[in-house]
Amino acid sequence: MKFTSTMSLLAVGALALASCNKKTLGTADNPGKSSSTTGLEYNTDEGMKVSDFKKAPVGPGLVYIEGGRTILGTTEEDVTNTHDNMERTVTIASFYMDEAEVANIHWLEYLHYLRKDSTEEQYKAALPDTTVWARDLSFNDPYVTYYLRYPGFRFFPVVGVNWLQADRYCTWRTAKVNEGLAAKGGDGEKKGLFGKKKKKGDTGTAAEGGTGAAAGALANGKGAPSIEAGTSLPNYRLPTEAEWEFAAQALVGVQEVGNENQEVKRIYPWDGRSTRNPYGKKQGQFLANFKRGRGDYAGIAGSLNDGAMITDYVYAYPPNDYGLYNMAGNVNEWVQDVYRPLSYQDVEDLNPFRRNGVGDPESKYDKKGYQSLIDDHVRVYKGGSWRDVAYYLSPGTRRFMAEDSATATIGFRCAMINAGSNK
Repeated sequence: MKFTSTMSLLAVGALALASCNKKTLGTADNPGKSSSTTGLEYNTDEGMKVSDFKKAPVGPGLVYIEGGRTILGTTEEDVTNTHDNMERTVTIASFYMDEAEVANIHWLEYLHYLRKDSTEEQYKAALPDTTVWARDLSFNDPYVTYYLRYPGFRFFPVVGVNWLQADRYCTWRTAKVNEGLAAKGGDGEKKGLFGKKKKKGDTGTAAEGGTGAAAGALANGKGAPSIEAGTSLPNYRLPTEAEWEFAAQALVGVQEVGNENQEVKRIYPWDGRSTRNPYGKKQGQFLANFKRGRGDYAGIAGSLNDGAMITDYVYAYPPNDYGLYNMAGNVNEWVQDVYRPLSYQDVEDLNPFRRNGVGDPESKYDKKGYQSLIDDHVRVYKGGSWRDVAYYLSPGTRRFMAEDSATATIGFRCAMINAGSNK
């Protein structure tokens, strides 16, 4: 009995000694009190400041898109005979994307703050081109006047916005969301970010993507969101073409647990070869807002098929398996990439992206001689619209347009990196 007690005491002592000697490995949310390489203490008068970090906030309107290996490229018959999106295997890192298209009410909010905090010139530059609705042989005049501002259209996708305007909106949204985070924190800069006049040293207002005093207000305020503290959001931005196509496919919804092979592809962001719902009480209803055929935008009175002659509510139709609405139809969507027909050949296989002036130079394309429309200022758009036939609803189809042009069929949504993750 005495021997057993002695052994128990020795065992407890050994465990205590082992726990004292056990090395604690630093992690992002628990880096320790001192550096594991120099031994110098953090957060002293002379030491490096290391902020508490738990988890970065998720931006409003965003949903998480788990990335992974996939095959990008056209799955529909290439009826346009462009052969500009051949299949290739790539890996897309996880990211965030707006669950729905940016709507009129969101753009009106943007215009409100530009008029309040910025210059009249910047406000006018952000106005959508409402004349995109005008057609010489159509009576679309009411949409020219009412589509953007009438309350009934609040949650319809904003259109008449070119790529440059959409890109500037992303910059403004980043600054405004981080300003809100600072205000909620209590100690951060609670004033507007956009000064009406530029101060010496400014490179532009935050609305323009500047890095001057106004745009930097968040980083300077005590307790304000910052990259180092992990409390500021990364930039809202347009998704890359690869991200957009991957998110639209949403093959996570057909992937079997434990199976590392991707054995199912989709023509559209939903199952099957049909544009109609094959299941349940909504069987037979269309799954997207598109043009069914020549002159057929919505079906016949008393039995409307997709229910919309033009655009529709941004939350109309069932979301795909990532929870994203209208990744097919309603409006096409701008993506970041410059268009090149051979992007599938000149490609990185991790997070592929086509930017200006890298490979396949614009000098190869005879735009001045009117033999091509391609240069470094044409951008890809994807997804199909209310005015497009079903072929363009497939995530692999791609088209392009000048970045300073706008139509009634193109809108956009924002994306954001998954900061601090290797997935």
